[in-house]
Order: sequence, then structure tokens, then C-alpha cells
Amino acid sequence: MEQPNNEYIDRLSGDDLGFKTRMIAILKRELPEEIALYRDLLRNRDMLEAAQCVHKLKHKISILGLEKGYEMADQFEENLKNAHTTLQSDFEMVLDTMQRFVREL
Repeated sequence: MEQPNNEYIDRLSGDDLGFKTRMIAILKRELPEEIALYRDLLRNRDMLEAAQCVHKLKHKISILGLEKGYEMADQFEENLKNAHTTLQSDFEMVLDTMQRFVREL
């Protein structure tokens, strides 16, 4: 399975440790909130709003270098727009992997 990394954050922040620290703090704060919202919307069968959450989460997937995860999330977003949950378990695995990684940053 593809593993998250902080290469993009490192490239973006360069030698600016303060910027890198702020980026990581934003990830640590926003990622769990966005995942919780996505799961609540899915539990309530609000597929279109859940698709919007997936769209937002795709940015964080990209930031963490998960190229295959991004492609799968893109397809899952489209599935949700069509009221299908195909790829949900794969997407959940990506979310769990991201959360573990971000906690350790």
C-alpha cells in the first residue's frame, strides 16, 4: 500500500521551519475534523455533501504524496455523486493511513 510522506511539505516550506510547522499544525487540526464530517454525512446518506468532503480531502491526500490514493478518491467522489459507495473501503484505508501518519508528524 502507498505510504504518505512529507516531501511536498518539505519542498513547499524550503528552509522556513515556521511555515512547515504551521502546515503540519493545520493538517493535524483539519484532517480529523474533515474525516469526521465525511463519515457523519455518509452515515446519514447525504451522498452529495459527502462527495464535497471527499473533494476537500483530496487536497490533503495530494499534500501527503498519495498519488494512487488521490486517483481513487477522485473516482470515489464521482461514485458518491451518483449515490454509489463503491471504493468506500479503499478510501477509508487511505484516511486511516493518513491519520496515523499525521499524528506522528
